[in-house]
Amino acid sequence: MSERLREPSKGLSGKAMRRVVIGSFAGALLEWYDFFIFGTAAGLVFAPLFFPDSDPLIGLIASFATFGVGFLSRPLGGIVFGHFGDKVGRKITLIWTLGIIGTSTFLIGFLPVYKDIGIWAPLLLMLLRLIQGFGLGGEYGGAALMTIESAPEEKRGFLGSLPQMAASVGIMLATGVFTLCDYFLTQEQFLSWGWRIPFWLSAVMLIVGMFIRLHTEETLDFRKRQQSKSQEKASLPLIELFRKHPRNILLATGARLAESVSSNIINAFGIVYISSQLALSRDIPLTGMLIASVVGTLCCPLMGWLSDRFGQRLIYLIGAGFCVLFAFPFFMLLGTKSTLIIWCSMTLGYSLGPTMMFAVQPTMFARMFGTSVRYTGLSFAYQLSAILGGLSPLIASSLLALGDGKPGYVASFLLVISVLSFTCTWLIKPQHLNENVVSTFTDSGFDTRKQPHER
Repeated sequence: MSERLREPSKGLSGKAMRRVVIGSFAGALLEWYDFFIFGTAAGLVFAPLFFPDSDPLIGLIASFATFGVGFLSRPLGGIVFGHFGDKVGRKITLIWTLGIIGTSTFLIGFLPVYKDIGIWAPLLLMLLRLIQGFGLGGEYGGAALMTIESAPEEKRGFLGSLPQMAASVGIMLATGVFTLCDYFLTQEQFLSWGWRIPFWLSAVMLIVGMFIRLHTEETLDFRKRQQSKSQEKASLPLIELFRKHPRNILLATGARLAESVSSNIINAFGIVYISSQLALSRDIPLTGMLIASVVGTLCCPLMGWLSDRFGQRLIYLIGAGFCVLFAFPFFMLLGTKSTLIIWCSMTLGYSLGPTMMFAVQPTMFARMFGTSVRYTGLSFAYQLSAILGGLSPLIASSLLALGDGKPGYVASFLLVISVLSFTCTWLIKPQHLNENVVSTFTDSGFDTRKQPHER
């Protein structure tokens, strides 16, 4: 072991900590890049390529259904890889999830389309999406814990937010690649082979991410846990999770819904809504998401830094509250069809809504579960709520059709989900440092205690 094992509250040394953060970021970047290129492709090209005989709107709904089906296998992946992550280790589990995600995404770029093999084309697309979703199910919890469980206690909010920047960078890369393809290729070239390029490029990130993860050490919290493991009775992490933390599982799942739903509505559905329903150039929403992702990348560490001072729960409440207030104004601003206003709306909606929640989410959720079930707890809560998030573009498209092209039902759906998440976050026990309370990671989850000089 190249680094001396320290107490988890003190964290790793600077050099080792940087290596852990880079490793977590690299894996998370591949996850989010794969996630967003599929969502973007589902909105732009999958309907005519894999469902050509359908009415355009029906084809779009079928395309988003393929996008959403990957979320059905994510809870299973969360349970399976969460189990091995809590039993065997975070590092080895993440190597497996990275390989599954990268390989399945790369293979999507080689799929024949409907005109080549008929119904087998969408079926194979759905199969690879399910495999991709299975791997994604175990990626989030482990990638977050690799950093959080090795960071100093007083910096876990900030350092835990750094791998979260991968979501915004993933959007940036995904939309950037599609924008470049759209700019340099004709419509015929793009539909013929250009759409495959973003999927092929995932191989580069897979190789880089795998190299980094192979040279990253196990987390401090897990290593400490392993040292005392012989004194404990072994049990299944999933059973122990629901036995010890049933309330926290429900609250974490509910709290996460607004982040997942709002992100997918602003990004995946928003791009299609602007380009199809509002009949504007697709360059406008793609550029808008590029701007939003740049701002979101900068916001993540800022929100993490603030959460170390004011608590993750407060930052999360602000993000969920913003989604409540911005649900209807978001679509009203898009309806102006002004390029500048659309860009501002997408940037505000993404940065002050899902990004604010996402930045502090892993640290807040990790505090809710003990070391022995933390991987399983994070993965299960995250991936269970991800089902609704992944189906959001499909639900939003259906609600748009139900509303004769008007977004009122879609905005109402976002509003209701955001209120639910705000309520669940409010019910999570406060852990504000400015209330003279210090949160520490213990095997039982949240441990709220005053320091000796405060008693």
